[in-house]
Amino acid sequence: MKKVKAIIFDAYGTLFDVNSAAEKCKSKIGDKWENFANYWRTTQLEYTWLRSLMKRHKDFWKITEDSLDKSMKVFKIHSSMRSELLDLYKVLSTFPEVFEVLQKLKAKEYKLSILSNGTPSLLHDLVKGNNLDLFFEDIFSIEEVGVYKPHSKVYDIPLKKYKIKKNEVAFLSANTWDISGGGNFGFNSIWVNRNDNVFDNLDFTPKNEIDSLKGLLDILK
Repeated sequence: MKKVKAIIFDAYGTLFDVNSAAEKCKSKIGDKWENFANYWRTTQLEYTWLRSLMKRHKDFWKITEDSLDKSMKVFKIHSSMRSELLDLYKVLSTFPEVFEVLQKLKAKEYKLSILSNGTPSLLHDLVKGNNLDLFFEDIFSIEEVGVYKPHSKVYDIPLKKYKIKKNEVAFLSANTWDISGGGNFGFNSIWVNRNDNVFDNLDFTPKNEIDSLKGLLDILK
């Protein structure tokens, strides 16, 4: 990928472990904590897509609250845990390799940014809380266009800022629907397949698949 001028990362599931909030409460939630975490995440995503289709936009934090409320009812988790789970979502952990990989990419003088469904304040706090703020030139939020990924308006946000072509972007996400969205838009989409998942049938097949961000370093050689 010699033409790449910007490397753009999805946030949730790619840089930040969305299950880490529930995992930190597993002693209280019990063995169902992982199923609960996955259900919360799936519901959260479904709400972003449905609201985009209905043109009934809510910001990502409000959707996170709404999806948590449903998930807690489904898994019969006491309402007293709501505040704790939401507070932990604001301080999600990164995946183990993230800091090292970003450090190496920054040393190579790549333009690095985030493009996420998250609200600007939530994303900035996550980045700063995990000591990643020196790596990113920009943190782009879908709130700029008021519609969620995988709408093409979202992927166009960094192009307008950087004045670069679609094929000059390497876009990384752990979410197959996001990779398909970016790939169909024209990005060099690289799938971070952390859990040996199967790719969706959405008219796009990524040329590159890696099992952690470390694989990006080999692709860019």
